[in-house]
Amino acid sequence: MALFDLPLDQLRRYAPEVPEPADFAEFWATTLGSAAAKPVLIDVRPEPSDLALIDCWDVTFAGFGGDPIRAWYSRPAGRSEALPAVVEFLGYGRGRGLPHERPTYAAAGYAHLLMDSRGQGGQYGTGGDTPDPGGSAYGGPGPVTRGLLDPAEYYYRRLITDAVRAVEAVRALPGVDPSRVAVAGNSQGGGLALAVAGLVADLSAVLSTAPFLCHVQRAIDITDAEPYAEIVRFLAIHREAEDDVRRTLSYMDGVAFARRATAPAQFGVGLRDTVCPPSTVFAAANQYAAEHEVQVYPFNHHEGGEAVHVRRQLRWLCSKLS
Repeated sequence: MALFDLPLDQLRRYAPEVPEPADFAEFWATTLGSAAAKPVLIDVRPEPSDLALIDCWDVTFAGFGGDPIRAWYSRPAGRSEALPAVVEFLGYGRGRGLPHERPTYAAAGYAHLLMDSRGQGGQYGTGGDTPDPGGSAYGGPGPVTRGLLDPAEYYYRRLITDAVRAVEAVRALPGVDPSRVAVAGNSQGGGLALAVAGLVADLSAVLSTAPFLCHVQRAIDITDAEPYAEIVRFLAIHREAEDDVRRTLSYMDGVAFARRATAPAQFGVGLRDTVCPPSTVFAAANQYAAEHEVQVYPFNHHEGGEAVHVRRQLRWLCSKLS
């Protein structure tokens, strides 16, 4: 893919007027308050990781509406002290898979909670284990269009709430230092990490790479790539629904969450990324309210910096959690 978005010098200054609803803060305070009324941990049981140096547990915690959300909890084998923790969120269409698939953070010495994404897992990887009991609201077939006409019924209201509850869950697990918790993710996972950064006031660090659902109004105008294309297809059929769709998406936009963040953050972006266009990432990064940096990969698409970026993330994360 050739460069298609704004030049880098313009991207570094790009801070558009992304509107947010007047009741944005109230909407999320009410949503999270309802979720917090239920105890967070439901079940924790040992699970073989098949990795000699990593111990693992199968965790179930209460997410949106008290729905059971599955997760893998892993940590360096034989370590009993309270460790800093990384809560990781997954990309669109991917489930938590098998316990040995994502050993990086545990191998780096952290406690690691990998949250399953409700109702996903059928597009990539090795599947998921968490249904979405609230997934019957009117909308399209994919998660990004489920309940799209009403923010109260929208899929991402549930998933973002799950992500906030995942932070509460990791803090309740044995062997975690609750004062040192970071969130991390790529694509959809990066968008969730950014949302949590705006909703949880006492995180230690945020890793958000190619975050999805940022400056959404621009994204659906400039890219035909999935999953934004699902929204475009929905509107191509439901032509009268545009105002309702744009209103719903405004409650989930990463720019609004970025404006409320308090933890230091590292962003990553590929300048040829059509899945999460660079201008949408910079729109959030440039309005991020706390200390932050952006790692830029001029010749990369949605894969970004891959292992090079992971090394940069780990070195930066060590400086924040050590």
